Amino acid sequence: MLNLEKQESTPPLLNPWFSMWTKPRTTMQQIIEHDPQRFILPLVMLAGVQQVLDRASFKSLGDKFDWPTIVMIALVAGPVAGIIGLYLFSLVLHWTGKWLGGQASLEHIRAAYAWSSIPVIWMLLQWPPAILVFGQDLFTEEMPLVESSMGLSVAMMIYGLIMLIVGIWGFIILLKCLGQVQQFSAWKALGNMLVSILIFVIPVIFLAVLIPALIR
Repeated sequence: MLNLEKQESTPPLLNPWFSMWTKPRTTMQQIIEHDPQRFILPLVMLAGVQQVLDRASFKSLGDKFDWPTIVMIALVAGPVAGIIGLYLFSLVLHWTGKWLGGQASLEHIRAAYAWSSIPVIWMLLQWPPAILVFGQDLFTEEMPLVESSMGLSVAMMIYGLIMLIVGIWGFIILLKCLGQVQQFSAWKALGNMLVSILIFVIPVIFLAVLIPALIR
């Protein structure tokens, strides 16, 4: 009888693909309790494809390449970039998090980094219909097709707004997942993120100043 009562009181497992959107901390805790290494490589590889496509659009890569070539570049470079980002950035987050009193293991940091990318991965689903509607204009600075149609112009504005909202919420989810494994608030997790970013940025700025000086 007691065993039955315990089984009935056990909360059902969440599906991270959906629960991560609304319950990131609870979902992240469930993940690290059951299997923190599960699916982390496929997750970051898929997220890497999305990030390369998004970067290609932002940088107007379509001014140099047609969209099928851009998609191929994303499919090849995205997974590699995702894996490198996982191991490199997780290591820095773990290192700098200790300065702030973070409690997470490196394994749990990687899990938080990978699983918080679920919103980014969901965004992959919008590329086929977006390419079908907007075509090459998705990746170019000038948008002749979109600008020739009021309907397409409005659709592009809505599309951009949705992408912005999902991107912001995805970043908040990352902070909440990181905060959960580090036993931080989301604000303290933001501090962990900013310090980690500075670790990357400062050497880049230093080299950008030093190399031209040495050349002169």
